[in-house]
Amino acid sequence: MAALVLPRPLRRGPVGLARLLRQEAGGATCDPRCRGRPGGRRGGGGSEVLRKSLQRGAALSAGSLLVYEAHKLISGFAEVHASFKVEEVIEQADYLYGSGETEKLYQLLVQHKNSDDAELLWRLARASRDLAQLSSTSVEEKRRLAYEAFECAKKALEKNESNFAAHKWYAICLSDVGDFEGIKTKIGNAIVIKEHFQRAIELNPKDATTIHLIGIWCYCFAEMPWYQRKIASTLFATPPTSTFQEALRYFHMAEEADPNFYSKNLLYLGKTYLKLNNKKMALLWLSKAKDYPAHTEEDKQVQKEALELLNSI
Repeated sequence: MAALVLPRPLRRGPVGLARLLRQEAGGATCDPRCRGRPGGRRGGGGSEVLRKSLQRGAALSAGSLLVYEAHKLISGFAEVHASFKVEEVIEQADYLYGSGETEKLYQLLVQHKNSDDAELLWRLARASRDLAQLSSTSVEEKRRLAYEAFECAKKALEKNESNFAAHKWYAICLSDVGDFEGIKTKIGNAIVIKEHFQRAIELNPKDATTIHLIGIWCYCFAEMPWYQRKIASTLFATPPTSTFQEALRYFHMAEEADPNFYSKNLLYLGKTYLKLNNKKMALLWLSKAKDYPAHTEEDKQVQKEALELLNSI
């Protein structure tokens, strides 16, 4: 990224700039030869006073214009600098995310929790959630991070309703909060969660992760136990339902959008085929999940579950 080059005078800082403006405005009105001599030259009369007054008025107008133009210039550069800084933070954040540096990523982004930039906010929501998912994170800290992630995702959505990632992470974090508020709340949020996933796909049809998450939504409702279905029937006139066939369709759509993008998508393809009693296809996808390179703690958990399922077939 090219460095931002500022005009030389503005590098003096606020104090230097103020002095410059005082010199520009004051120098035009004060002739050293007239110091201590009120009224200017002797015998000048009224015309001389009028001339001096007009000069002072013109000088003040010029000074005011200079101050105004300088203010516009400073404001413009401040906006460019702020934009440049946001882009720089995002670039650093994406590098850390790609490197699996969860804690460093969180420490970078939490400094910007009061930002109004949706791109920073949804990334902070994701980082907070990822930190909460670590096995080394305490139960109390997991809860705090889950709610922090939700608030960041909510704010990101408020700042930019057209940001697909804000919709995606709002839905994810809303689901996570439900884990701490009970099954009734979690089921009650289900339709809202799916709506935000669907909106994210409308905004970005090629995002494999969101397509995968709708598949997870379908899988969860397809295997929902009877007592949870009973709770759902009390919350909705028409409770949300799904099937393993529908879940499978979304998992395959995600794989088509971005092949081999996520270990968990491979795992759920295998698990769904098991639910549909197709052992041949289950073996294929579970083997892929087991052999997927483990870059994160979640990848390691996927490998372990895939191996256990393979041994059980």
